[in-house]
Amino acid sequence: MHPGRTTGKGPSTHTQIDQQPPRLLIVHIALPSWGDICANLCEALQNFFSLACSLMGPSRMSLFSLYMVQNQHECILPFVQVKGNFPRLQTCISELRMLQREGCFRSQGASLRLAVEDGLQQFKQYSTHVTTRAALTYTSLEITILTSQPGKEVVKQLEEGLKDTDLARVRRLQVVEVTKGILEHVDSVSPVEDPSNDESSILGTDIDLQTIDNDIVSMEIFFKAWLHNGGTDQEQIHLLLSSQCFSNISRPRDNPMCLKCDLQERLLSPSLLPGTADGSLRMDDPKGDFITLYQMASQSSTSHYELQVIKALKSSGLCESLTYGLPFILRPTSCWQLDWDELETNQQHFHALCHSLLKREWLLLAKGEPLGPGHSQRIPASTFYVIMPSRSLTLLVKAVATRELMLPSTFPLLPEDPRDDSLKNVESMLDSLELEPTYNPLQVQSHLYSHLSNIYAKPQGRLHPHWESRAPRKHPCKTGQLQTNRARATVAPLPITPVPGRASKMPAVSKSSSDAFFLPSEWEEDPSGP
Repeated sequence: MHPGRTTGKGPSTHTQIDQQPPRLLIVHIALPSWGDICANLCEALQNFFSLACSLMGPSRMSLFSLYMVQNQHECILPFVQVKGNFPRLQTCISELRMLQREGCFRSQGASLRLAVEDGLQQFKQYSTHVTTRAALTYTSLEITILTSQPGKEVVKQLEEGLKDTDLARVRRLQVVEVTKGILEHVDSVSPVEDPSNDESSILGTDIDLQTIDNDIVSMEIFFKAWLHNGGTDQEQIHLLLSSQCFSNISRPRDNPMCLKCDLQERLLSPSLLPGTADGSLRMDDPKGDFITLYQMASQSSTSHYELQVIKALKSSGLCESLTYGLPFILRPTSCWQLDWDELETNQQHFHALCHSLLKREWLLLAKGEPLGPGHSQRIPASTFYVIMPSRSLTLLVKAVATRELMLPSTFPLLPEDPRDDSLKNVESMLDSLELEPTYNPLQVQSHLYSHLSNIYAKPQGRLHPHWESRAPRKHPCKTGQLQTNRARATVAPLPITPVPGRASKMPAVSKSSSDAFFLPSEWEEDPSGP
């Protein structure tokens, strides 16, 4: 079970690291709960796509399609490239806003299954129509069903309805239940898994079930996970350290321990957004923030990037002014090519490292492998990093300055006793400030979403030829019949015919949901790159 194999033995490219597979979002609408969800969902989608469509560099999202299931299934948006397509996505989100929020309608039990099958057919049809030059990076699809109905019931409905459907092109099938509760204080940055299943979030055999809260921030966070690298073809970082640093780990002195890690971004660089950087710069340009550990890992001469720990530091001995660039997260790898014993041993060693660093109040100083070939007369430059432990099973990595980068600075010592009148005035001002125990970025807004939306939004009107034939939307009748003159797919769907006999389903789950639903796919260059 894996997302795909590389076609060659060479190192990965930026596209392979950054781009996510094509995604199909099916919004399962049920009254009256849709009235409570609609505004939050539409706002979260608009915020997310204003960001995803604006990011410079290689496209992190390839194709996206949107379906709606109410009394019948309907394609609101056929598969389109995400990057640079914000006006069209925004118009489709407006379609969702106008859907019926009150009344009742007769639910068709097969509508959800038909939406999955039709979306899969549309993807297959799209794949056959792209030219060789613009071949898809992925040949498998991720399907997400967003519903306010009990998630387990939806999963059972899908399992029964899709048991004879060929899902070989489905990389992952996920049901996301939107709960009725609204968070008053947002303290978490991760969607919540269903707590009723202790063994796994996978119900049945091959459908992932997840729950999120009915608020804008939680939905935004769920969608932003689509910007993360979810590939498990290979580990991205090898963290090398000798046993002399950790006496509780017994290993031969000359045989360094190798921890195999996956790399994850902590936040998006503002330099990737319009108005904050020169648009002519590229992600692989070694200027400013554009060259990061993420890009270094992809440019490594091997299949992974190596960080060699050279010494330990006291946590109190690092001046924050000496770190630069964006932080990155290291976590134990989930590479499908490693056997379970190696994965388990690697995670236990990673856990022991985090525990030991916290106990000793240590940081690690590591040297990154040089980028570029070494010659007898030319020594390639290296980058150094500090590695910080946390209370979670992760390590924080930040680049640290070296002698060559330092500028002369003079810092006079702080006098012991300030003047009484100045001290009284300043303390009075400080006492008037609201004191928070921690900084929560989810409660701080910079109006970036509205800024990006205004940049890319086009005047309402003629956006695309096949949208022009729409008639004005009418209010639904009392029985809840909805006008069905929205956008249709640009590629006519093939007739949906059941596969003879019982078609092959997605692979059964092994140990966890993190490596499930991954089938082979091709990793090719993204035609929508910059």
